[in-house]
Amino acid sequence: MATDTLALPRTARRLGWGQRLSRWDIKVSPYLYISPFFIVFAIFGAFPLVFNVVVALHDWHRRTGMGDFVGPDNFAWVLRQPLFWRSLENTFSIFLWGSIPQLILALVIASILDQNLRARTFWRMSVLIPFVVMPVATSMIFGQVFGQFGLLVPNLHELGIWTNYSSPFFQDRMLSHIAIGSMVIFRWTGYNALIFLAAMQAVPRDLYEAATVDGAGRVRQFFSVTIPGIRPTLIFVILTMTIGGLEIFDEARMFDGGGTGGGAGGADSQWTTVVLYLYNLGFGDWQDRLGQAAAVGWIFAAIILTLSLLNIVLTRLIASSDSGVKRKPLFRRSASSSEVRAAQSADAVELVKGDRR
Repeated sequence: MATDTLALPRTARRLGWGQRLSRWDIKVSPYLYISPFFIVFAIFGAFPLVFNVVVALHDWHRRTGMGDFVGPDNFAWVLRQPLFWRSLENTFSIFLWGSIPQLILALVIASILDQNLRARTFWRMSVLIPFVVMPVATSMIFGQVFGQFGLLVPNLHELGIWTNYSSPFFQDRMLSHIAIGSMVIFRWTGYNALIFLAAMQAVPRDLYEAATVDGAGRVRQFFSVTIPGIRPTLIFVILTMTIGGLEIFDEARMFDGGGTGGGAGGADSQWTTVVLYLYNLGFGDWQDRLGQAAAVGWIFAAIILTLSLLNIVLTRLIASSDSGVKRKPLFRRSASSSEVRAAQSADAVELVKGDRR
């Protein structure tokens, strides 16, 4: 005889403290692992940016502190200063003198290091030695080299070059830009060369073998295989070089002795960069104008952001035009070995399909 039994409701099992702690650990621990970065960024990154906006909108001085709210008056004051525009010209000039030769040398050095050299590890590590040297030490050494009694100027005077200047690299505006650009080249060429070297080693060696069979020399392989193969890395280096090169400060500050002998960018502001102008405006012995210095920082940040976006747009346009246009063969021949091998493999596939049918 079947009897109906009432199903008893199941009581929810209570989780122990250990199980609750385990679930809490699974849900919360990933956020705790990444929280140090966001905490440090909030303290040393986000807060200074927000505070800098407040300073730029007030009449702020280092000695008296925050003054009245002035709005965009600080930005208008900066844009009316001839020295700001002169420092902007100096910055772009030094950037061009230091970046274009640096990019070419880094590509050439990386291409040489990519070959089968003896003691490759030694040569690859040796190019990084200038990057290890502190920028202040580099600036002081180069300042002595380009000085009046340095290694270069007396020899130039004996050759009859720039005899109308006692210290041509400190008196002539363009020569000072070249001298400071040489410091940038000395310090950053090896670093960028190693980045290019890592990208070159990722290029498939079959492309070089096919180019060699097709009759391409080393120079043609460099421009037709290496450069297209490292294009993403090349864009990255150019972008970082643009941002870092425009923010040059140490070399210009210490070129004529820094805090002991000058540091203002020359007697006539021959090599005053934007960052050096910002420093002298807010923290130097000039005018103690922190509000205007903060405005300079935001104006220059907008200029760098515009140049970076323009760089990205141009590179995308170049990449899209290259992908949209049908490329011509790099090396013209009646029938190269790579084409023959491709045709043979296609014929083999057709034969296999015919046998299966």
